[in-house]
Amino acid sequence: MEELLLALMIFAKTRTLAATTTWLSILLLISACGTRQVLVQGQFPTPVMDRVPITLGVWYEDEFSNHVFFDETKSKSEADWIVETGPAQVAMWNTLLAGMFENLVHIQARPSADSQSPLVDAILIPHVEELQYTLPSQTNVNVYEIWLRYRFEVVSTRGEAIAELSMTAYGKTPTAFLKNSEKAINLAAIMALRDAGAHFALNFSHEPALQQWLHQFGTTELD
Repeated sequence: MEELLLALMIFAKTRTLAATTTWLSILLLISACGTRQVLVQGQFPTPVMDRVPITLGVWYEDEFSNHVFFDETKSKSEADWIVETGPAQVAMWNTLLAGMFENLVHIQARPSADSQSPLVDAILIPHVEELQYTLPSQTNVNVYEIWLRYRFEVVSTRGEAIAELSMTAYGKTPTAFLKNSEKAINLAAIMALRDAGAHFALNFSHEPALQQWLHQFGTTELD
């Protein structure tokens, strides 16, 4: 592939401007052929549970809402991967949080002493700390796997820390029912996001700092 690209670049230099433009377009297409790209898409169920009686704000940083994982392969026999999880992340957490809490409000900026939001009781700020994946070619097992590691800030309307939570999630899918690697990665990512939502719903109120804080609203546990 590298030799072919070099030959085409030399050839392009000997052509007219119009021909060079055409060849550069071809070069771009060829250079991208070794990269597989996945825009994660899927459906997320609304949790069936007693809602926490608070109005929760949520703020998604650009890094979170546009989250992209890029992995450059070290082997010429494998492709690079670009996995875009941002839109799916926002869709899943919007669905989950709307089902978990009495009210959900989307905040437009990070809370601080200078930009308070009197409409909410607390604000959640999620972060994707790490994403890892494995392919059948790496493990010799006919399974695609994805791990996600999250960190959540729960802060007051003034930006003061109430609690911080860490959590991991996992998703996998066999290739038997899927036509290609991209669909397998997509499904593994969706399963990991659903796993993250389930863990968050079950464990949110068990964080000691949150238990104490939730007591003022007449609840300390989620059913």
